[in-house]
Amino acid sequence: MTEPVHPPEDKAPSRLKPEDLAPLRQKTIVLVGLMGVGKSSVGRRLAAALDLPFRDADNEVEAAAGRSISEIFAELGEAAFRDGERRVIARLLEDPPHVLATGGGAFVNPETRALINDKALSVWLKADVELLARRVSRKDNRPLLKGKDPVAVLTELAKARNPAYAEAQVHVQTGDTPHGVAVDAILTALRERLGQGDANP
Repeated sequence: MTEPVHPPEDKAPSRLKPEDLAPLRQKTIVLVGLMGVGKSSVGRRLAAALDLPFRDADNEVEAAAGRSISEIFAELGEAAFRDGERRVIARLLEDPPHVLATGGGAFVNPETRALINDKALSVWLKADVELLARRVSRKDNRPLLKGKDPVAVLTELAKARNPAYAEAQVHVQTGDTPHGVAVDAILTALRERLGQGDANP
C-alpha cells in the first residue's frame, strides 16, 4: 500500500537541483535504525524531496496480517512477526523505486539485510539513545518497551543491533533537529555514495 506523499513541513534542501536528485531515484532507498530515530517521518520527507512513493514496512506487515504489530507480538510472538516482516520487505523490494522505512529489527535479519543491500540503497539513521528514549516514551505502541525502561531497552538494542546496522551502505548521524536537516544529510550522503559531488555541493 503506497502512501501519498504530501509536501513536507520543512522543505527539501533547495541547493540540490532536479538533475542532482535524478540518479537517486533509480533504486529503492531503505531507511534502517533503532525505533524512534525517525525512519517514517524523515522517510516521508525524503520521498517528497525525491518525488518517490513512500512505504512503511510496519504498516505493510499490519495490512498483510490484518492486525496491529502489538497484536502480532501478543498472539503469534516475535518470531512470527519477523518472518512476516522478511516476506513483506522482499515483496516490496520487487516494486519500482520508492523510499522504504523499516522496523528496527528488520535489518538485523541476515537474509533481509543481504536482500536490501543487493536490491536497494540502505541508509542507517543514527541518534543518541537518550534522544531516542525521549521520543519513544511519547507513545505506548512499542511491544519491545512494554513495562520497561526505554533507556535500558534501547541501550541493549543498540549494543545488539549496531553491528548489523553498520553494514548499511550509508550512515547518517541525526539529532534533535528539523527533519529537513536529516533529509539534507541523507541526500548529500547518497550523492557521495554514488560518486556525485562532494560533501558541500
